[in-house]
Amino acid sequence: MEQQVLDIARDAVFTLIKLAAPLLGVALIVGLAISIFQATTQIQEQTLSFVPKIIAVFLSVFIFGSWMITTLKEFTLRIYDNILKFIYYG
Repeated sequence: MEQQVLDIARDAVFTLIKLAAPLLGVALIVGLAISIFQATTQIQEQTLSFVPKIIAVFLSVFIFGSWMITTLKEFTLRIYDNILKFIYYG
């Protein structure tokens, strides 16, 4: 029983990392590019760093959205399968 819980927790954390990685990577790259731009031009406008990141993350959700939903659906089906195995086989 404890091993099943640990397996589910490990699978959940791995799925979370897989889902968050593209969005965080895009935000990181855009934030780095904006920081370099601000350092070279000495423009220190606060909204200049947030607005492009928000737009980039929104576009990445639009691009990676179907893959993210498919990954989450597969994880949910694995959880249901584990629940059914536990109910029927103890």
